[in-house]
Amino acid sequence: MYILGISCYYHDAAASLLKDGQLVAAAEEERFSRIKHDYGFPRLAIQFCLDSAGITGKELDYVVFFEKPFRKLDRILSTVLQTYPQSWKVFRESMITWVLDKLWVASTLESEIGIPRDRVLFSDHHLSHAASAFLCSPFEESAIMTVDGVGEWVTATWGIGRGNDIKLKKQIEFPHSIGLLYSAFTAFLGFEVNEGEYKVMGMAPYGEPKYVDKVWKVVHQHSDGSFTLDMDYFSFHRSTDQTFTPKFAELFGEPRPKDLNFFTEGTGFPKYFGDPPANYAELCKLNQHYADIASSIQKVTEELLVNMARNVRQQTGMKRLCIAGGVGLNSVANTRIMRETGFEELYIQPAAGDGGGSLGAALWAYHTLLGHPRNFVMKHAYWGRANTSEEITSFLRASNIPYHECRSEDELLDSVVRHIIGGKVIGWSQGRFEWGPRALGARSILADARNPEMKDIVNSKIKFREPYRPFAPSVLADKAATYFDLHNPPMHYPARYMLYVVPVRPEHHATLPAITHVDGTGRLQTVFREESPLYYGLIERFGQATGVPVVMNTSFNLKGEPIVTTPANAFNTFKKSEMDLLVLNQFLIEKSELT
Repeated sequence: MYILGISCYYHDAAASLLKDGQLVAAAEEERFSRIKHDYGFPRLAIQFCLDSAGITGKELDYVVFFEKPFRKLDRILSTVLQTYPQSWKVFRESMITWVLDKLWVASTLESEIGIPRDRVLFSDHHLSHAASAFLCSPFEESAIMTVDGVGEWVTATWGIGRGNDIKLKKQIEFPHSIGLLYSAFTAFLGFEVNEGEYKVMGMAPYGEPKYVDKVWKVVHQHSDGSFTLDMDYFSFHRSTDQTFTPKFAELFGEPRPKDLNFFTEGTGFPKYFGDPPANYAELCKLNQHYADIASSIQKVTEELLVNMARNVRQQTGMKRLCIAGGVGLNSVANTRIMRETGFEELYIQPAAGDGGGSLGAALWAYHTLLGHPRNFVMKHAYWGRANTSEEITSFLRASNIPYHECRSEDELLDSVVRHIIGGKVIGWSQGRFEWGPRALGARSILADARNPEMKDIVNSKIKFREPYRPFAPSVLADKAATYFDLHNPPMHYPARYMLYVVPVRPEHHATLPAITHVDGTGRLQTVFREESPLYYGLIERFGQATGVPVVMNTSFNLKGEPIVTTPANAFNTFKKSEMDLLVLNQFLIEKSELT
């Protein structure tokens, strides 16, 4: 039985395909369309999934959409009517998109895929989130918590999963939303909503949570784990381009200019910014203010999530928790949930946001609706498209690009390790690309985590991004406890997907300066030989050569672009940046040899 799950029309459109309950392929549309956070109908991702199984759309048994469009339209119309005339722009833009696309999902699927309408199913948004975590977790039963911006009406739920059944017990509804709260601060701090939330998380450690009391004025926490927003401070429910009100700005000051370079007295002035401005001290003070705000909203978000999870633990009595929804990508909060709420194990799958809803919709249909027993645990994220050696050589020869083909895996690993030790930056493309937003050793930029200059080198010459953004350490799972304060790392599934931020052990701050964030933490990825044999082998060999089985890992893309998919994407990124070596399967391309 083939079941295709689809999510689209908000952000991070994606498709996922199951065969008899086993995941065959999953990918977000942006990887193929090259449009960051592409929200359109995932035509290319769907075709990739079908091609992976060697089938056509007509051979699908069911297609499942990740939410219920009419229920979502009900929420939008109700909100618009309550806030009219301020919301007239929301009404106009909503009607344009809904009349053109969103109301006709079944018709679109019928025409695009060739499947009859009676085989098109619809799941609830947060049920899709819940299923995306629990039904591919290793747990026979667990508590479930979903938290995001908003689905149809719901913004957060908790419930219980047993076997192939999910029961959501309690929900919080729009406009009260942790995701939308965090996004309002994301916009205030000068970043793009649904894109820059992780930048706020990266900025937070450079500040102090001095404004926590002010943040608690705009959101109120309750003893049962729920929360409410004071809507006098927010306008996301009635505006298409403004998430917060003048009252919000009165409380926190002027919004951060989008073009303001970030630096403080603590960070110093990065060399790649050029010469310090004449008003350097004034700008340091201003940036510190914004960093303190970022620290404050991060702190409050963590408290809200910990309070919610603690209450879920008390209500269910369960020892295991599955988390899904976009807020589940807040790695710092996840670590606190793991350590402070009484749960012994957490599971979060790598595409916790809306893209992952496509997987959840398919799993829900197969297991819960149709009643098939569970037979799949997601242990890795490598569900995207691979590039064959024939594709790579064809591209390299057609483009007249000089390359060296390694004759063995040993030759490949030895060469790459030698380059990393020599201070080179590597573009690494191997196997199937990752499911979700994290680069986990399939489409990664790699460098020496021991080199204190490497963070600035990669930020300035390759990623062309903000200097406060941290880099992740990829570490052998069986060696992780040596370098990071995490008990029994192999048992922690979120650590496989960079979904924990944990302290770097103090004695290793100097060992791993490139991945140790300003607050002494790292967003680690534990790497397993069984799931990532080549990447494990690379880190293992680097460890044998240096004594440190850890490499610095960041996503293989330039600022503002999706992670690379094809050899052409990878080479284009390589050529535009100052990476030194490109590795495409067994083929090595040296920057120094390009004309």
